[in-house]
Amino acid sequence: MKIVVHIDEAEQWQAALAKALPHATVLTSEAPADERKGADYLAIWKAPAHLLQEQTQLKGIINLGAGVDYLLKTPGLPSDVPIVKLRDAGMGELMADYVLYGVLHFYRSMDRYATQQHNATWQPQEVVEKSQWPVGVLGLGAIGSFVASALQQAGFPVLGWSRSPKQISGVDCFHGDDGLTELLGQVQSLITILPDTAATHHILNAERLSQLPQGASVINPGRGSLIDEQALLEALGSGHQPGHLRGALLDVFQEEPLPTDNPLWQHPKVIITPHMAAPTPLNDAIDQVIAYLHAFESGEKLSTINPEAGY
Repeated sequence: MKIVVHIDEAEQWQAALAKALPHATVLTSEAPADERKGADYLAIWKAPAHLLQEQTQLKGIINLGAGVDYLLKTPGLPSDVPIVKLRDAGMGELMADYVLYGVLHFYRSMDRYATQQHNATWQPQEVVEKSQWPVGVLGLGAIGSFVASALQQAGFPVLGWSRSPKQISGVDCFHGDDGLTELLGQVQSLITILPDTAATHHILNAERLSQLPQGASVINPGRGSLIDEQALLEALGSGHQPGHLRGALLDVFQEEPLPTDNPLWQHPKVIITPHMAAPTPLNDAIDQVIAYLHAFESGEKLSTINPEAGY
């Protein structure tokens, strides 16, 4: 078995996979091209097109992350090779931490206290019951489901949405366009953990942002393409034209790194983080990749990516 790895931490991956699979040849993408050819598997994250195009006998491609949008847009991606991706692999807990921080930031008025500190104002804010702060989670895959359950366990009413029907204990689940409209009208904080597909591009446009209640907040650790940034800026408003949204915590953007002249940087209602909500824990991810390789080799049925659906 020959495996070629492409990721920033490729040497760590190479060492771990070689240790776990002593009879396999494990190379990084820095190996000479003639050595890389004839690989059985690619374990990759944002690999260059030539790495895909040079391979002719792949049995499988393992995407070393939860998002496959970059991979599916890469020229030369073979249409007949099964693709699997990391599913949670320890990212769910990290994502839940990030989201819970964001919800608590607005729920406990930390945004208002920051403004008060700037103005040297001492004014405790009212704390409502958690039962009065419903949270919406768009996207109920492995990570989204974990986040929804974590929020529910933290005491918040949770409403989840997906394209097709889902059932999660303790979570009020919605689906389809009508379900999305119904959910948006009820939540105080909205979380977006959807994949980047043609169907989800700008799913939060001006119309849908306007369906959120007055004073709602948006937290996006999913994909930058999910939100129309200009529509979000208008919904947040400015000093001259107040918007109906209270604030936003944003970890992902349509262009990354976020350009220094993007108005989101300077907006007083926006918190920006540099795509760090849920980095992949190396040990958990390697364990999942090894399990995938064993499954491929033994002919087990795997849950693979549907390129047409985009996830």
